[in-house]
Amino acid sequence: MVVLGAIACLVLQSVRADDWPQFRGPNHNGTSTESISTKWPHDGPRQLWKVPLNDGFSTFAVASGKAFTLVSREIDGANQEVCVALDADSGKEIWSSKLGVAKYDNGGDRGVPGNDGGDGPRSTPSIDGGRVYTYSSRLILECFDADTGREIWKHNLIGEYGGHNISWQSAASPLIEGDLVYVAGGGAGQSLLAFDKADGHVVWKALSERMTHSTPVAATILGVRQIIFFTQSGLVSVEPKTGSVLWRFPFKFAVSTAMSPVVSGNTVYCSAGYGVGASACQITRPGEAFAAAPLWFQPASVINNHWSTPVCANGFLYGLFGQAQFGRGPLKCVDVASGKVMWSKDGFGPGGCTLVEGHVLVLSDSGDLVVVKASATGYAEEARSHILAGKCWNSVSVSNGRIYARSTKEGVCLDLSAR
Repeated sequence: MVVLGAIACLVLQSVRADDWPQFRGPNHNGTSTESISTKWPHDGPRQLWKVPLNDGFSTFAVASGKAFTLVSREIDGANQEVCVALDADSGKEIWSSKLGVAKYDNGGDRGVPGNDGGDGPRSTPSIDGGRVYTYSSRLILECFDADTGREIWKHNLIGEYGGHNISWQSAASPLIEGDLVYVAGGGAGQSLLAFDKADGHVVWKALSERMTHSTPVAATILGVRQIIFFTQSGLVSVEPKTGSVLWRFPFKFAVSTAMSPVVSGNTVYCSAGYGVGASACQITRPGEAFAAAPLWFQPASVINNHWSTPVCANGFLYGLFGQAQFGRGPLKCVDVASGKVMWSKDGFGPGGCTLVEGHVLVLSDSGDLVVVKASATGYAEEARSHILAGKCWNSVSVSNGRIYARSTKEGVCLDLSAR
């Protein structure tokens, strides 16, 4: 869901302003409009609950008193991806529903240091109107009742739409915008799809793009609402209701693309690991048609986002950069208009960033939550606390003054409400 201030949109979506209803939050950009405390006691912020959560890089989606995430569990003799609903106040499990087999071919099971065992699902559920939407690693899109976990509708993109999966299987989350749910993963002529969120019927299917691990984003550029997919050919922006292409920006693909596009005004940033690098394009609209022109490119040795998506504040990106730099990857500030690195601070690894009230909440891969001022003049750390055991290759969610975070071992809820 995207909230742009219109009361009608708030009523339609049935999600409060303090909810975090899908991957990277209510506006798809990792940014919260809440006020939180950045001055913590010596022993860290107050912990409301902590519960075991077995495997997964899924983040939390939070709405209507519940927190949803995906985990891996042994069910009926097989390792399964499972959607779990937790009470947001206590962490107590309310219900769980299995999504299918949890096996990540070509990755995670080869004894690679820092990445052994598969590590579980990477997609994050989306919440809207009392329903939960999930997209499994095997390209199964499902809708559940948020209160009970009852399945409402379901689509298998491989079986129904000629879908093609990718190495490590899908990590993308379902995007909800208005009345539609957007995913990539179908076959020729139907690789990008939009489904009606109420009954699951396909509204449109378009193009012959190869999917990536990236989650699409909804954004308004030059006054026009659009959905931006990061495919193997590059960025593809489409009209939300029809799927017609608005603009394209070619970008190299190598092995895996996983971060989501970042929109700053009429500039769109994208990046990939595996020696690719990073780029930004400027979107113009000289007439009725859109155009995308490159602004800059930086090689992977300077800037690359493996899977961590930066946040953007006042024209500057703040994010975790580098590939496979476990425990040491840097937090960087980058000028989105030029690609210039303003500053860099090592020691975070491939975790994630969330922007709150002029501060970046950085979750390191080892479970440290760090508050850094969103300033291009230099690195300014304001608070730090170790909050989780296990690997944290994701970002925190912010809802109602609370931080919801998880690792491959556990989930935690912290009270950061401003007092």
